[in-house]
This record gives sequence, structure tokens and C-alpha cells, in this order.
Amino acid sequence: MAVNLQFDQFVEKVIYKNKLVTEEQLQKAKVLLVQHPELQLLDILIRTKLVSEKHAALIKNKFESQSRPQQPPAASPSQVNTISASLPSDVSPTPRISSDTLKNSESLQAFLMEARNQDASDLYISVNSPPLIRKHGKMILFDRPPFTPQETEKILFNALKENQREKLKTNLSLELCLEFPDHGRYRSCFLKQRLGWEASFRIISQSVPKFENLGLPEHIKQFADYTQGLVLVTGPGGAGKSSTLAAIIDLINQKRSEHIITLEDPIEFIYDPIKSHISQRQVGSHTKNFSNALRAALREDPDVILVGELRDLETASLAVTAAETGHLVFSTLHTIDAAQTVMRLLDFFPPNQQNQIRAMVSESLRGIICQRLIPRADDQGRVLALEIMINLSSISSLIRDNKVFQIKNMMRINQSKGMQIMDNSIKELLQKKIIETDEAHYAMVDNLLFQQQKSSGI
Repeated sequence: MAVNLQFDQFVEKVIYKNKLVTEEQLQKAKVLLVQHPELQLLDILIRTKLVSEKHAALIKNKFESQSRPQQPPAASPSQVNTISASLPSDVSPTPRISSDTLKNSESLQAFLMEARNQDASDLYISVNSPPLIRKHGKMILFDRPPFTPQETEKILFNALKENQREKLKTNLSLELCLEFPDHGRYRSCFLKQRLGWEASFRIISQSVPKFENLGLPEHIKQFADYTQGLVLVTGPGGAGKSSTLAAIIDLINQKRSEHIITLEDPIEFIYDPIKSHISQRQVGSHTKNFSNALRAALREDPDVILVGELRDLETASLAVTAAETGHLVFSTLHTIDAAQTVMRLLDFFPPNQQNQIRAMVSESLRGIICQRLIPRADDQGRVLALEIMINLSSISSLIRDNKVFQIKNMMRINQSKGMQIMDNSIKELLQKKIIETDEAHYAMVDNLLFQQQKSSGI
């Protein structure tokens, strides 16, 4: 998993810098990658016939030779030399951090503690690779020998309880939240892959994030003031969706006496009741799935419901129904802009229900927040880019009349009312020199706008 993420970044840089595909083709491939997280970017480029098998093999060989210099390269010297001539000079091996205490360590807790101390967002344990962390969106290797299959199995299985080990061996994957009293909680995913066992760990803050610390505009607070409706926070993995939702729930907790129910997979932030009564349920531990938990929640007299993710028709249907019947519902989707989010929500439902569901969504939807975290030019972390849609009557009419493709234009017209387009947010960050041009290109949805920035000399 860690190597997959690192490899996707490498592939994107190579094909962009060497113009192996057009910018439009690259963006379409990235959209498909969001929709199919089980694939790698190079897989999608091959399947869509944008990159040949020969070029793909050369890219893989070069990646292996750069990221694992201590191992013999899989490609012959002539192959490596061939692709070296066409690779950009700024594609360098993954940075490394040195830690004497971890060079021979086989303790998962030690790696997790070091990752937290490094202010990383994620830790990855994988076969044939040293431990990796993601810090400010960039992959960094620990300076130690790569793990063998036996080492990864020992490290990962020792961190699990006996019933969790059995479940992992049976299902070949396991999602849970690991908790260590002395240093915090970690959203974890264990799985079996071609080379052996591996896992990724999202480092969860030990306190609920405060709205003011996330870089969110003030007018987003209005979503915490609603008493009924559906609010969706969207974006790719690692875009800060959970933090934004936690900050909004915390606002409600501070301001109103409500019954708040959260349904999560797994539970991340732990809320201390202030004015509200808060119940938190975890899929797998406290309920079989989101739809069962949501159905039960509707019988518990809730005011606010947080659903970790809309994954299927039943969950989406129950969420829309709950929003329509007087509850304030928050949830997430892995979509990149507001129009795509509305289409994804409608696509959960069969064709014979489309007219009805469009009417229901047009009335119950309160707004959509699309997020993207982009590395800062000064290497001091990442900055948040946002698309914000507020469901005004004009937007509601477009949804009801099946004119979702016009939503972005309507958002542009209503920017004075708090709407914001993702690409405009990225453009503003680029103009202020907060992010670099290449990072803006990777993040932008519309590459025509990116070309305008380049031609204007920004």
C-alpha cells in the first residue's frame, strides 16, 4: 500500500514532465483512480491505452532502481539507461529520516510513536520496504533495512488481539482503530498482498480539531446552524474530511442541546459532551454496517446524525430520508467537486426512482464542501483548497430538473453568496505563491484554467 502510493506519485511526475499523455487525459485517469482505489495510476493508463506496456515496464524498472538502491534493479542496464534519458531531473529517490532507535526495532508501537513525533499523517508497513510516513503529503522513508515478509507478519500480528488475528487470516483484510493508552489512536487497515502482509495507519489527533485551526472560511459555520437537511463533505482520501466534520459536530456540541449520534468505521475523534448528548457507534464492533446502524438511529430520537460514508443504496436512501424527515445528517463521499457529488448520490438509486430521488435531494440537501490538501511551496505543511456549494433555490431547481451539469456555472454566478469553485480556490493559492505551479496542476479539475495561469506567467 505504501509503495503503491509512492509509485502513483512517481508515475504522475514522469508522464506529466515527459508529456506521455495530455493534461486532459491525465486528469481523466486521476478521476478514474478516485473511483477505483484498488488500482494503481499506471494500471488505469495501461487499460485506457494511454501508456504502452513497454513504457510501463520501463517506468516500473526505473522506480525500483531509484526507490530501492540497495537492491539489484530488475531492469537490464540498457533499459535503465534508455528511460533515464527521458526522465525529468527532479525525480529523485524518496527522502529518508534517520532514527537510531528504530534501525533494528520490530515494535509497531515504536514506529507509530515516531510517526506521531514527526508530525506525520500516516504510517505504512510493507514487505520489501522500510517503514514509510506521509508528512505534509510527501512520502518519507525511515533509514533502516526493508522488512522481510516474516518481519511484517510478526510486527503487525503482534499488535492485534487473538480474535482480530483470526478475523484477518479469514478475511485477508481488517479495518479497525488501534488504541494505545500512552500515545493515542490510529485508524488502521491490515491486508494481504502479493508479497505478504502490510498495513497503513492514519494518525488521529488526540483532541477534536477546532474549526478555527483548520483554515475553513467562517460562513461554513452556517452548516452547524441547520436543524434539518443533508450536508456532504467530499474529497480524496487524506483530504481532511473527518477533521472538518468533527469540527462542525464540535460546534453543535458547544452551542446546542441536541442528541448527536455518530456512525463511523472506525470511530476516530472522541467527543466530550458539553451541551449535547453524544452516542458513538463503530461498524464492526457495535453494528454490522452503516445501514443497520442508521436504521436503528432513526428510532433513538436523534437531532444530528453523522454517517461516516455513504457506501451503498440502502445507506444513501436512509440518509436522504432522515434528512427529509427532520434530522440534520452529515456524511462523506470520495468525489472531487460538487456536481460530481450530486451525480454520485443520485447514481446510488435505480432508474425508476430517479425522478423521486431528484426531488428529495433538491429539497433536503443543504450544502457540499469539497476538500483538497496541497503541499505548501515553503514545505511547511499543506494548505486547504475548497469548493463550497450552498443549495440555493437556483441549485435546487437544477437538481430537480436533471441539469446537474449546470451546477458549476450557477456556483460561479452566486460566488457573492458564499459559493466557491475548487479551481478558483487553487488559483488564489497559486497567485499568492502559497503553492507551486506543479502542485496546482495536480490538484486542478479543469486544466484549461491551469494553462491560463501558465500563460499569464503565474
